Amino acid sequence: MTTATAKPKKKKIQKHNTKFENKKLSTSSRRYLERQAGDVWSEKARKEGYRSRAAYKIAFIDDKHNLIRAGRKVVDLGAAPGGWSQYAARKLGSKAGIIALDKLEMETVNNVTFIQGDFNDEAVFEHLLTLCPDGVDVVLSDLAPETSGVANLDHLRSIQLCEMALDFALRTLRPGGDFVCKIFMGGEEKKFMESLRQHFEKSKFEKPEASRAESKEVFIVATGFKG
Repeated sequence: MTTATAKPKKKKIQKHNTKFENKKLSTSSRRYLERQAGDVWSEKARKEGYRSRAAYKIAFIDDKHNLIRAGRKVVDLGAAPGGWSQYAARKLGSKAGIIALDKLEMETVNNVTFIQGDFNDEAVFEHLLTLCPDGVDVVLSDLAPETSGVANLDHLRSIQLCEMALDFALRTLRPGGDFVCKIFMGGEEKKFMESLRQHFEKSKFEKPEASRAESKEVFIVATGFKG
């Protein structure tokens, strides 16, 4: 008499909500989620309660340049889903003065004022300016264009967003303030860096560990606004 071998039980797959959650995902979105599922930084973010791996990008930059410190007012552009704002709020605590903006919805982050709107919209830009009547100390920009798949076009769109973020920074930063922006490499970033040197004491490129090696994104850090 033979005994039937019991079939092993299937493991349940743990699902995680993302801003891409949709029944009809594009191929590129599916690939993105597949990368996220096996990504050590994304896993670390889940364990530590951050909304995205991007939190470790600003943490890397802040550790090197000490941008986010007590008493400083911070503006976070392109904030959703909120990783950078979370990092800043955790570091500054209840006295945090943080304003975050994105055209996408973002769940509430304690001690962060969130504005939903498109930074390209002049009315939104002007409204943001009214919230900074006494100036700010740090402008962070994680703004990125919707990628087209054409590298040169995406690069030029990225440069345009960086120039807009810089325009905001020049209008609002107090003397000694700092500016960080994400940029897609492609050639024009050198000219943009030269323009920063007219307004800041120091500026340099940074490639955080949490930024994928194959990604063309880098971050420009400009410190010591001359006013």
